[in-house]
Amino acid sequence: MNIRTQIMVAVFAAAALFLLIYMIRGNRLKLKYALSWFVLAVGILIFGCFPSLTSLLADFLGIETPVNVLFFAGFCFSLIIIFSLTVAVSRLSVSLKRLAQETALLKKELEEVRKERHEDAGE
Repeated sequence: MNIRTQIMVAVFAAAALFLLIYMIRGNRLKLKYALSWFVLAVGILIFGCFPSLTSLLADFLGIETPVNVLFFAGFCFSLIIIFSLTVAVSRLSVSLKRLAQETALLKKELEEVRKERHEDAGE
């Protein structure tokens, strides 16, 4: 990788880090969801600045070409994101079910109160 590409990768990774921090400070992104993106941006920054690390990591893992290490890391990152989003959706589903049940109970109670008032006013 030539120096121009390294600089571009470093600039984009740093911009992504600043964007993440800006979104967290503005309460547009929760910290627990931003953590994985933060790790990714730091990883890209490190591998962009030191491309020889991919070769070392490929040798250590027994992977023939360094580019395959990046594909493998991207695949693992995607799986982590999918898993964390699945957990979040499951929690939201349980919360939504509970809220729907509570709303139905409150509606029923409100109807009973209105019915009692109507009967009391009619007497």
